[in-house]
Amino acid sequence: MKAQMCKAWGPPESLVYEDVPSPMPGPGQVKIAVKAAGMNFPDTLLIEGKYQIKPPFPFAPGAEAAGTVIAVGPGVTRFRIGDKIMGTSATGSGGYAEEMIAGENSAQPIPDGMTWEQAAGFAAVYGTSYHALVQRAHLAAGETLLVLGAAGGVGLAAVELGKAMGATVIGAVGADEKFAVVLEHGADHVINYTTGSLKDQVKALTADKGADVIYDAVGGDMFDQSMRCIAWEGRLLVVGFASGRIPSLPANLALLKGCQIVGVFYGAFAAREPETATANFAAMARLFAAGKLRPHVSKTFPLKDAPHAMRELLTRKYPGKLVLTMDAA
Repeated sequence: MKAQMCKAWGPPESLVYEDVPSPMPGPGQVKIAVKAAGMNFPDTLLIEGKYQIKPPFPFAPGAEAAGTVIAVGPGVTRFRIGDKIMGTSATGSGGYAEEMIAGENSAQPIPDGMTWEQAAGFAAVYGTSYHALVQRAHLAAGETLLVLGAAGGVGLAAVELGKAMGATVIGAVGADEKFAVVLEHGADHVINYTTGSLKDQVKALTADKGADVIYDAVGGDMFDQSMRCIAWEGRLLVVGFASGRIPSLPANLALLKGCQIVGVFYGAFAAREPETATANFAAMARLFAAGKLRPHVSKTFPLKDAPHAMRELLTRKYPGKLVLTMDAA
């Protein structure tokens, strides 16, 4: 099979496109003939050795994909050969390839009407955002949700899910040209955090109360500013650090705000609570069928062009997801 292989830490251009042996599923695992693979910002950190997971060399980056089951390992009961599924890699890597191994519990059936490209970019971002808003934040109808990096993959998912849960959603982006797509996906308000104070804009939209839940996949300065516009008893979700800086928290701010700083580690959650994770996807499948979730794929690239696609991902100019396709590999 063809794959994009990382053989040493380096930039996207260091990936090697080559034939590699087909992987074999172990106990509780399935092998997917990949139709499309989702791209995520952590993929770019993974190949440079800057992510918390460091697979042994050589490895293919990519944590999520969609395709058809072509083999099952011992003990697998949820899926059979021929099933169309989406899922995350059993090792956190391996998606940039024509075949991928996924854990049975980290894979889900593809809902009717969802394309391969949409499904490839669904598992990680919607799984993360649903878990964050439901199990971690306990977001309630009528509350205000602030989503940082709202035009990105997890950001747009959080906007859609927050709106479906009955929240008033404020999307925060770094460029005015991203306003339209965030509004199209359900945000009630969109603000640009590069042209004005995040605190002042959020306070103005909430009658000085602040946001009840803040979804932060950006980190850095945005985390710092979020602590100044969170509501009393608010929940600040630590989802990721796309800005590149892991922030530190002055503990007195948590005291003064009576707020919670809540970590979101979707991979660990799905591994520890697979039944809850599966129930989450069943709920999201119903929302998709009702037209309340519309996964946004900005652009697709053939597998052989993965290094270029990763460079495009790093520009942050594309809303939603970038996806690799195998048919044109």
